[in-house]
Amino acid sequence: MTQEYAANQPQGFKNYIENVAIVGVSGNVGKFITEELLRTGKHKVTAITREDSTNILPSGVIVAKVDYNNQSSLVDALRGQDALVITMSVMAPPGQQNRLIEAAATAGVPWVLPNEFGGDPFNKEISKDIFIGEPKAKCRDYIEELGKSSWIAIACGFWYEFSLGGGPDRYGFDFNKHTVTLMDGGNIKICTSTWPQCGRAVAKVLSLKVLPDTEGDNSPVLVNYKNGCVYISSFTINQNDMLDSVLRVTGMKLSDFKVTHTTAKEHYQSGLQLFQKGNMHGFGRLLYARCFFPESNGNFAASKDLHNDILGLPTEDLDEFTKIGIQMSEKGSY
Repeated sequence: MTQEYAANQPQGFKNYIENVAIVGVSGNVGKFITEELLRTGKHKVTAITREDSTNILPSGVIVAKVDYNNQSSLVDALRGQDALVITMSVMAPPGQQNRLIEAAATAGVPWVLPNEFGGDPFNKEISKDIFIGEPKAKCRDYIEELGKSSWIAIACGFWYEFSLGGGPDRYGFDFNKHTVTLMDGGNIKICTSTWPQCGRAVAKVLSLKVLPDTEGDNSPVLVNYKNGCVYISSFTINQNDMLDSVLRVTGMKLSDFKVTHTTAKEHYQSGLQLFQKGNMHGFGRLLYARCFFPESNGNFAASKDLHNDILGLPTEDLDEFTKIGIQMSEKGSY
């Protein structure tokens, strides 16, 4: 494909993202994305919310109430938007993301960040084993099929503080019972990111120029990630690193924890069996356990170049977010 330049575009071309619509502004990661977009001072942020929503939104956010059963209301809400960011639970109603993708195409939204906040979307082995990979791939393919928008996925791994404090089926810790389950000795490293870092990443990406200004412009641009993935990681660590951080933060000793050992594959199989019986805790267990398989895991930094430096993302303090994860566990806010 021939490289395009901003200097060669027709009059009226805008070489930046100004108007950003977000689905899930009040959600776990959505609120951090919104805060960071507003902080740049470069974006007008519109919250796409249901008509009956009572969520209190940040000051400066434009509200567009929609009816997901009325496609025209979605299209109207997205007209004039330069980008659509979709954040929603994996338990969201089937087809909801596709309706948004269709509306974005009809409204002429050039960029869509689909619900892709997780592992490497191009790791086919993991994507198949965790069941949600294929539906996500179909959404990306659908955007391309419609031919009106381009997509960008954000690979960030699991959210660190949410996963650490969310119980034994995630990163293995139960802070109420003082137990930890280590898979394969706790030695398998994975990529994991904090909510604030994910928010910064999205804001940084959408603050890039769309195209290089001229042929000599080598600065990072949005088109470099067209129909591709941005890879970020706050920490590339293993369970033992997490445990060491927990001990530092709490002042506890290893002997204060009951440590259980298993393998990631055994843990995955036990989660799969629960899930097949309709127990959603099993889905969480298999989802996380699959990330720790020795031969194919969630350490995409081992095979892909992270974009942290290109985007100017800061280095974070592991212990700071370990403390937040423990506090979330104590409050039950996960």
